[in-house]
Amino acid sequence: MRILLSNDDGFYAPGMDVLKKIAYSLSDDVVIVAPAKEQSGASRSLTLHDPLRLTKYSETEYAVEGTPTDCVMMALNHIFPDDKPDLILSGVNRGANLGEDVLYSGTVAAASEGTLLGVPAIALSQCMGNSEKIHWETAEKLAPAIIKDLLKLDWGNDVLININFPAVAAKEVQGVQVTRQGKRDLTNLLIDARTDARGRDYYWLGYRPSLGSPSEGEDLQAIEQGKVSVTPLCLNLTKDTLVSALQNALD
Repeated sequence: MRILLSNDDGFYAPGMDVLKKIAYSLSDDVVIVAPAKEQSGASRSLTLHDPLRLTKYSETEYAVEGTPTDCVMMALNHIFPDDKPDLILSGVNRGANLGEDVLYSGTVAAASEGTLLGVPAIALSQCMGNSEKIHWETAEKLAPAIIKDLLKLDWGNDVLININFPAVAAKEVQGVQVTRQGKRDLTNLLIDARTDARGRDYYWLGYRPSLGSPSEGEDLQAIEQGKVSVTPLCLNLTKDTLVSALQNALD
């Protein structure tokens, strides 16, 4: 099995080292095409107005000066066009990708692009919680078995899997739960307004971790309870149950 690795934290991110260990526990045919620098929050953006520059570190490791989506597109259409991967793993992200995070996440975007191009894809994130310590070992120890179980299933042509590991040591994890994408009831966006040395205004966008009050079965609640959250995400955003009502209204 050929496994392609990518992420949004960048080629040299610590989560990529963790992802390598996970991938090599599953296969000895692993290739990496990741952003040259951090692309968190890039979502599924494409680089259309600047050239893409590629750095080759070895026959199996490449960095792209672009977004996570750029990386997967380059991997499948240029770097390995005749030897495409059987699986794409994206991550391991530094921090959670829960609820509405998945709409902004470059980690999820890399998996989405792989799914769009016909390759099964999984996004992996290690939640941080309020502690400065990141329990990378939790994702490293638990991910391989979960991935093996997932690969026994055919989860569909337009579905990717989003896995979040709780911010606890592996031995403290309370199990694995299949979840729905949740939605926070509290905004965690911070806009920090400042003034530069020339008197011009500028702004920093930032986030503060918040789970809100998640509902039963949501990814947010599973993580709050110390469980691994496994969420199937669909690329087709059509609200099927509303199609007929809309058609009647427009008629």
